[in-house]
Amino acid sequence: MRNLSLFTKNTKLIPVEINDAEFIYSLRIDSRLNKHISTINGTVIEQAEWIEDYKKREENNEEFYFIIKRTDNDEKIGTIRLYNITKDDGFCWGSWILNDDKMKSSAIESAYLIYKFGFLHKNYKYSYFQVDKKNKEVIAFHKKTGATIIKEDDVNFHFEFYVENFIRLREKYSKYF
Repeated sequence: MRNLSLFTKNTKLIPVEINDAEFIYSLRIDSRLNKHISTINGTVIEQAEWIEDYKKREENNEEFYFIIKRTDNDEKIGTIRLYNITKDDGFCWGSWILNDDKMKSSAIESAYLIYKFGFLHKNYKYSYFQVDKKNKEVIAFHKKTGATIIKEDDVNFHFEFYVENFIRLREKYSKYF
């Protein structure tokens, strides 16, 4: 993944490295940013150990974790991850956090890039993900991008997003890409 080039006008995805542990940890413990993601226990050192284990999964094409950066100043602004790849070529994505240094377009650009990676670089057929029902802003975002709610449980809406949705997304928001 070292030569992977994933970028839009304002945003780029860079594969996570062990030296990103402190940044990732700071995002995950920030109470303003972690309301709708799995809780984290431990320390920066344990985050680095988790990344070390993750790099083995990346090497085996089991999951892919990225730092989201701005292209104008190379500043780290968040994370996004592709994981739980299915036998029928589906992928889940999440661990999506953007900090206060993001740009207005960072959400659409980073979502576009994770879809681009999944559909064009890895040739997966669809994406699936869950969103906490309380996370109204993110639910509205995904509906606007073309994702479809396929079911719900007590806590989450479950979405799917296909290559066709990606093509429409790319056309609809092309000014950002």
